[in-house]
Amino acid sequence: MKKRVWQKADWTKFKWDDTLVTVKLRLIHKKIGQLVGESKASPDAEALPLDMLLTNLVASSLIEDEKLNVRSLKSSLARRLGVTEENPAPLQDKTEGLANIMMDAVNNHNAPLTMERLLQWHKWLFQNIERFDYAAQKIKVGEIRDNAAPMQVVGGSIYGTSTKLYFEAPEGGEHLLGLMHEFLEWFNHSKDDVMLDPLLRAALAHFWFITLHPFEDGNGRITRVITDLALAQMDHQSIRLYAMSVAIHENRSSYYEILEKCQNNTYTINEWLIWFLDTLERSIDRSLLRLDRTIAKAKFWSSYSHIEFNEAQNKVLNRLLHGEEIDFPHGISASQYQKVTGVSKATATRHLVELLENDVLYKLEGGGRSTRYILKIDKEKFI
Repeated sequence: MKKRVWQKADWTKFKWDDTLVTVKLRLIHKKIGQLVGESKASPDAEALPLDMLLTNLVASSLIEDEKLNVRSLKSSLARRLGVTEENPAPLQDKTEGLANIMMDAVNNHNAPLTMERLLQWHKWLFQNIERFDYAAQKIKVGEIRDNAAPMQVVGGSIYGTSTKLYFEAPEGGEHLLGLMHEFLEWFNHSKDDVMLDPLLRAALAHFWFITLHPFEDGNGRITRVITDLALAQMDHQSIRLYAMSVAIHENRSSYYEILEKCQNNTYTINEWLIWFLDTLERSIDRSLLRLDRTIAKAKFWSSYSHIEFNEAQNKVLNRLLHGEEIDFPHGISASQYQKVTGVSKATATRHLVELLENDVLYKLEGGGRSTRYILKIDKEKFI
């Protein structure tokens, strides 16, 4: 039987090759600075933190095949962020608990991570449920597991029939409590370690805690909150501007595969660090793209504020501004305009000609039914 990483005597003295991550670390730090700077100039500045925290929590639950009431969770977060909603959704214990966990992590980032705090997070995760019936098993809430044998960590939908054993976590009880205290001591002291890059610290914290798997359930979600806490301790502004769990969810299969691979490697965690940093970078790139689009959209409407567009034109322009590669990667045709707006073919053609004459759109080469139009500001992308 293969030896697990935690079965090695000095397994928490993680080893990696700095030359493999140095360039990536420098690039991510640069992008985080860019993200914070651009967010301050964005018309979306107030909405972005709410949206990112919301999508982060939703995605983290989806990784575990759990679907949330998104409207209720949004209202729970909005109330804590001081954001006024026109039609707030009824609050639920589940979403209130998740909002409590996330806001505690990002708002109280300087508070030490203690056993009591972790147990409270776990209670909030299963808000008002003392013993939670999950997959026909009784799950202890707010307690470290006490099983005498190693815990099998499997992947696969709880509603499906297929699961896969990815690795085994250490046995529970006093042994696990000792490992947990070691982790917490490291986490709290490493925050001020100038020799450890904070991005690597977040990656190490993620791997370390998921390896321990201290709870009977909810370990993945708690692990990702700890990761967010570590990133918030590095920069409490930027953590509200990107959602790493979204990128993890999009690559869920490789997430479990890389964890499995590194659990069986007792020498280095190079591959985990590279995967983590690549995933973090993708989540930051996603937010930068959103900010770029938002700023471009604001500039567009300001530039054409002297033109009174009709309702159909406004609808199409907003779709084009949202990102032509999403809805109309090759430009929009009269028939597509007709389909989006519901107007007649003749009206669609007339609307497009008006936009062309007002220098809002640019006509791509081609004629007849194949004629397509793009925003004038996107002309360079097609020529």
